[in-house]
Amino acid sequence: MENIDNESIKFDCSRGCTVSRDTETGEYDCSYRQGCCKLESYNWLKGVSQEQYKDLFEVRFKNTRKGIYVNASGQGIKTGDLVIVEAANGHDLGIVTLEGPIVGRQMKCKGIDPASTEFRKIYRRAKPFDITKWQEAIAREQDTMIQARRIAAELGLDMKIGDVEFQGDGTKAIFYYIADGRVDFRQLIKVYAEEFRIRIEMKQIGARQEAGLIGGIGICGRELCCANYVTNFQSISTSAARAQDLSLNPQKLAGQCGKLKCCLNYEVANYLDAQTRIPKVTEPLEFEDGPAYLVKTDILQEIMYFSYEKGSLTNVYPLSAGEVREIIMMNRNGERPESLKFDPEPMGPQFISAVGDDSITRFDKPKKQRNRNRHRGDKRDGRGRRGPKGKS
Repeated sequence: MENIDNESIKFDCSRGCTVSRDTETGEYDCSYRQGCCKLESYNWLKGVSQEQYKDLFEVRFKNTRKGIYVNASGQGIKTGDLVIVEAANGHDLGIVTLEGPIVGRQMKCKGIDPASTEFRKIYRRAKPFDITKWQEAIAREQDTMIQARRIAAELGLDMKIGDVEFQGDGTKAIFYYIADGRVDFRQLIKVYAEEFRIRIEMKQIGARQEAGLIGGIGICGRELCCANYVTNFQSISTSAARAQDLSLNPQKLAGQCGKLKCCLNYEVANYLDAQTRIPKVTEPLEFEDGPAYLVKTDILQEIMYFSYEKGSLTNVYPLSAGEVREIIMMNRNGERPESLKFDPEPMGPQFISAVGDDSITRFDKPKKQRNRNRHRGDKRDGRGRRGPKGKS
């Protein structure tokens, strides 16, 4: 299409494509844009063929909804194609995002057995009028969601409509909702069907799934994990924060979904493993110059800090976990070390990134040193000092 205004190109990040429209014919042009896709998988087996998975493709729809489909069209399907696929009622339109052996890896990850699973079909590649109908249905989603929220509030239902997704043929819509308890949908679905003139499907999601659907940027500056790669949400408790010696501040521990951050579980295993090598100190350590109290612990470096003043963070002295274990054994045997004040700084396990370890100037050519003995004709006195010219 040549008559496309660059300013009219829209980035549909919820479906992972760019949408433009020809100013003369009015036809839509949709192109797959990999960087926009939520839960995107990189095809690291690109170019590798395998007979078993040659007809299986991963097709994505809006946000995090995607599935595995079998090509029954007889057409050559490839990554980036817009295809018409089988649905429970009617047909849907999606984008092919994976092909080849990597599809088998995805099925194994999701627990799908290709031998016993009956896959839905890919009918054909999408035609211009299919894309036009698809875009018209997408244009209705925002207004439909606002009206759906208003209707639910008027009916007094304790629920929240988080997102609305129209099927590719525009005959059905999925309403994603959040609710703490059980909701009676009999009256709601009847009102929705009369209002929107489509088939209704209600799908309950949690707060974490809603954050994955909407997407966003986390406090770390990266894309939300639930929108990037997390598909199975594990239970997260404050014990994960306690194991990492984090402050139990709800505002810092909660993510954008209002629940505890998923990343709290990422390093718990490392902390629990390090804690097995750190002795449990229930009493102060006895030294000849007085008792020393534990004030804080660096779990990963396995260093414990003690102070002669109980509860004080001033004048703290570090000890490695092994040294603390030895001192505890000495105290049990009635022995006391001389003092804590003269112990050298302990060295625990060092966690270093390989990036930046070497100096960036190591590739530079060494500079030539200036010749400092420029005045070779100068006479020097008996002690090697340079004297005035012409004088001894």
